[in-house]
Amino acid sequence: MSIRTILFDLDGTLIDTNDLIMASFRHTFQRHNMPFTTEDIIEFNGPPLQETFRKIDPNRVDELIATYREHNFAHHDNYVKPFPHVVDTVKQLKKQNLRLGVVTTKLQKTAKMGISITGMDGLFETMITTDDVTNTKPHPEPVLKAMEHLNADPSSTLMIGDNHHDIEAGHNAGILTAGVVWSQKGAERLKQYNPTYMIDDIRDLFKIVGV
Repeated sequence: MSIRTILFDLDGTLIDTNDLIMASFRHTFQRHNMPFTTEDIIEFNGPPLQETFRKIDPNRVDELIATYREHNFAHHDNYVKPFPHVVDTVKQLKKQNLRLGVVTTKLQKTAKMGISITGMDGLFETMITTDDVTNTKPHPEPVLKAMEHLNADPSSTLMIGDNHHDIEAGHNAGILTAGVVWSQKGAERLKQYNPTYMIDDIRDLFKIVGV
């Protein structure tokens, strides 16, 4: 069966928020006198903030998240941009009547900000954020919820992401998966999680879905 539904991760997959995320983590750690290196911070990019900060200091999770989000919201529009060819590709896929959704660990507020600032308003039929689920990726709940909204068949649904959480969530939901080689953590890391496809360029999707 050909692919009829595509679910996209947002940060690091469709939109380039890497510099914003790095800056927000650096600001947070400087504010709270926590010595983390750039290499450390790269590892924090992807998982939900709750998970990351709980591992760092379970007694200060809310405080650290508040500092991070204050910086992230304030500087969002100065940093965020779409990855090359993303907007045109998503528009073409929509014109081909594919069902498109976003599955992200971001808050709904910042996810909407990212989609809006990059000119992708109205291109996705559903957007599942951390506000909409009990369990975030790699749990299958957000993927399954998006599929339910889109009336998607697992055999014709593809989950695309830049982080192992995305690939594992797709596997756990029983659907096809794709990793992107522009992942900040490197393509080789993603390949270890056995995605169905590796995408060198977002336009590779045209060949994968047969349009």
